[in-house]
Amino acid sequence: MRELAADGVPVAVACRMLTLSRQHYYRWLSQPVTDAEVTVAYRANALFDAHRDDPEFGYRFLAGEAETAGERMSERTAWRICRDNAWWSAFGKKRSKNGKRPGSAVHDDFVQRDFTADAPNQLWLTDITEHPTSQGKLYLCAVKDAFSGRIVGYSIDNRMKARLAVNALDSAVARRGDVAGCTVHSDRGSQFRSRKYVHALHRHGLAGSMGRVGSAGDNAAMESFFALLQNNVLDRRTWATRQDLRTAIVTWIERTYHRRRRQLRLGRLTPIEYETTMKPAALAA
Repeated sequence: MRELAADGVPVAVACRMLTLSRQHYYRWLSQPVTDAEVTVAYRANALFDAHRDDPEFGYRFLAGEAETAGERMSERTAWRICRDNAWWSAFGKKRSKNGKRPGSAVHDDFVQRDFTADAPNQLWLTDITEHPTSQGKLYLCAVKDAFSGRIVGYSIDNRMKARLAVNALDSAVARRGDVAGCTVHSDRGSQFRSRKYVHALHRHGLAGSMGRVGSAGDNAAMESFFALLQNNVLDRRTWATRQDLRTAIVTWIERTYHRRRRQLRLGRLTPIEYETTMKPAALAA
């Protein structure tokens, strides 16, 4: 502005060309740095010193440390200054999962959280869980029939690949026989979006369905089974070998869950008893 004025350009014309207000320009000339900006600078210095000394402190603790140093401010002000300068707690900042984002769905959601079925092999639910052992993680993919809650197929492996989900689906089809037209609902995990899994669905005449990203309720009925497994098997002890955990999982599913655990929604029957009782009626209907 001063250079333009030295060349004989009036201030009003220069301000109009630079889309500035003359009042703001003259106010800045009289006080280039405002009192508010000076106050923010002192507060930021106090917060920075506290953050440098204790990187694990969040903005609330930093505000307390700044007040001790003589710069009193509200927690909201401390949060705003920390946000503007990207001063995050070493423990509070969420990390991304390897920079990966969930992929797009290969199927629509045909279930819409209605986990009910009038007959066997109308709606299957599937998901994958994992648990550590001294030898490394063990992965379980299970397929659950929404009609009776029975685990109609499962696969256990040391690696979480697409083959894990495909094997679980194949075992369910082998156990149930003709299941063409059944809907298989899952989340958007890469195993269920893989080409191998989609081909397995088409090979058996099954219809795929997928819930939304980050919405556990879209597959809540399957999550409830894994919660039971977690409480009754996985978290009961530490597991030395994968084989020990594999044996415990299979034993609990086949002996306890299917044949001994009575469910209130099934009229206090086990999944096997419920299917034995209700299957003739379902077939007749």
